[in-house]
Amino acid sequence: MTADFTARLVGMVVFALLGSRLGVDLAPFPDFPENVTIIIFSLVGFLFGLIVTPYLSTRPIRIIRRGINEMPIDVMFISLIGLAIGLVMALLMAYPLSLLSAPFGDWVPAGLSVVAGYLGMTIFMIRAREIMTVISERFGMKRGSAAFLAMGARRQLILDTSVLIDGRILEIAQTGFIGGTLVVPRFVLHELQQIADSSDPLRRKRGRRGLDIVKDLKDDPDIPFKIVDDDFDDIQAVDEKLTALAIEMNALLVTNDFNLNRVADAQGVPVLNMNALANAVRTVYIPGEHFHIHVIQEGRENDQGVGYLEDGTMVVIETGKKYMDRTIEVEVTKLINRPAGRMIFAAPTNHHSQSS
Repeated sequence: MTADFTARLVGMVVFALLGSRLGVDLAPFPDFPENVTIIIFSLVGFLFGLIVTPYLSTRPIRIIRRGINEMPIDVMFISLIGLAIGLVMALLMAYPLSLLSAPFGDWVPAGLSVVAGYLGMTIFMIRAREIMTVISERFGMKRGSAAFLAMGARRQLILDTSVLIDGRILEIAQTGFIGGTLVVPRFVLHELQQIADSSDPLRRKRGRRGLDIVKDLKDDPDIPFKIVDDDFDDIQAVDEKLTALAIEMNALLVTNDFNLNRVADAQGVPVLNMNALANAVRTVYIPGEHFHIHVIQEGRENDQGVGYLEDGTMVVIETGKKYMDRTIEVEVTKLINRPAGRMIFAAPTNHHSQSS
């Protein structure tokens, strides 16, 4: 037995009884005997309870429960603070207002409490991110602490065009490492469509790849995913729309775009950079460590050779040019970490193995 069905049964009984009572009070209704009036109002109450009760009970509760489940914990915390402040302000004004002549003295304080509590909760909810930033700066919280509060089990991650074209987000989401709902705005889909319709073959291929990734994310039942229609007509640039949407939804922004990363970070929007994630999970080598590498091309300097690890890390081998198209053992001499990626400098060992 579903909750809606139970609510309908209870509502039918309750409203039928109320209808019969109303029929007794109104009897004799014009040109109807008292018994007929009672029956008519009971039937009206019965039908009213059957149709309307779920909309007055279970469905509002379901909407409220869903909203609470989807609300990040930091927003809920700040909203409760706003509610408390609003109620305190209403309490301070309750006594003077209660001195008003009846019926205003009885009803105005109660109405003010409802309005003040609602306004306090709503205002603090809308400005939750800015308030959390002020609190973190005021009390010396680390930026990571505020960002952690913003995560929550129900966090939302907005994907930009570069991440969808890149495609790695699909495999990462399938592993389950990214918790929360992946969100693609409709205006990002429009941008992908424009790229897919480009006359440039490379751009067209990239756009179609992005659209394919969206389809794969949407079709995977294990990946929480949704497309939102929110847009900002007064903003033209897609990057600015993404930042504004992340602020509005209190969501994280997932991007590969270095400039968008900096702009969003400056506005207090948490950012997950796929390139930074890729760098973080790459194999770590330290100076003096040995490994085997296949030399595939010449380096920029004389006698240098270049190879690549499985994760795409470039390895520059001193005097490696003479080992072209061979796999040799090298020793790490230096590591360089850059925003674009990691680079390893190495030198052949004295007892390296060679193979064609």
